[in-house]
Amino acid sequence: MEVIVVLGSPNFPDGTLGPIALDRLQGCLSIFNSQKHKILCTGGFGAHFNTSPVAHANYLKDFLILKGVPSTAFLPLALSSNTVEDAVMSKSILMKTVFKDLIITTSEYHVARVEFIFTEILKDFNLNFKAVAHHSIDDVLEPLIQHEKVAMDKLISNGLYY
Repeated sequence: MEVIVVLGSPNFPDGTLGPIALDRLQGCLSIFNSQKHKILCTGGFGAHFNTSPVAHANYLKDFLILKGVPSTAFLPLALSSNTVEDAVMSKSILMKTVFKDLIITTSEYHVARVEFIFTEILKDFNLNFKAVAHHSIDDVLEPLIQHEKVAMDKLISNGLYY
């Protein structure tokens, strides 16, 4: 069994999932097999991605269940507020299971930083990364790409603290 870890991204204040989250969820659905996979959804609360009264990971899980994923496929939710917390909280959940093979699902623009962080924090796990494209939001990707460059530069300069 492998665990598909779906990383969170912004939703609207009413809980509606944004296009990045929807693309990541489609990436998860494109590989999910109930005989081979469990799913771990990440995302709690934060001014930069979820100001609704419900944790972002709940919205991810609810969407996947609506698309036919059985509720028994889910591990506990990681109520994280950033990428480092995604890794730390996922590890805390995974250490209580027998699962060692992970597929980390995120965005193409985000995958380099995710690999850097998860490879360090989850070094005792077998990691694969699924990077999804976001063609529906090509016009707003540039600021996200720039944010990732700045964030990676900080990680390289200052190290990873968790």
